[in-house]
Amino acid sequence: MTTAEQPPAPRKKTGRRPGGADTRRTVLEAARAEFAARGYEKASMRAIGRAAGVDAALLHHYFGSKDRLFMAALEFPVQPKAAVAQLLDGDRAVLGERVAEFVLTLWEQPGVLDRLMALVRAAATTEQVARLMREFVQEELVARIAAELQVEQPELRAELMFSQIVGLAMARYVIGVEPLASATRAELVPLLAPTFQGYLGGA
Repeated sequence: MTTAEQPPAPRKKTGRRPGGADTRRTVLEAARAEFAARGYEKASMRAIGRAAGVDAALLHHYFGSKDRLFMAALEFPVQPKAAVAQLLDGDRAVLGERVAEFVLTLWEQPGVLDRLMALVRAAATTEQVARLMREFVQEELVARIAAELQVEQPELRAELMFSQIVGLAMARYVIGVEPLASATRAELVPLLAPTFQGYLGGA
């Protein structure tokens, strides 16, 4: 075949990087890192796209807005319904201990701490994120737990427990108050358990 008869070389594709499972995973990893480092307000779609190696337009295409990307990036590492069922199953006299052990163990899992820090910082400084988290906590966690408690004011008690958990996260991981920040799970569980038990109905 002569040079003239050779088929033309295929044109190089242009435009934004195509999406896919790998691209989505890369974007979510970049978003988690950005939110954890800068908080919700200061993190930007442009910076996240740059860190992920994609056009920011692709982020808008798949996630729509920064708050939706935030929720996707900080996907909860447990299924709320299954977690609540697991915690409430068993002897209710040691429910507070199970909750304390579960929370502290969860936070020690790889990747969970960055999500936790970004979540706490964003909810504390951004009303939109706080509203989203209030709705999630109320519908997926508080309501499920309250429905199983045989005590007066079950929703208030469940919310008080969550206030303790959020305060613990802020002091231990965000502010880094010592010796709390360096305390081990084995040290903290027996100290937290009676408080959680009191909220959830006593011994």
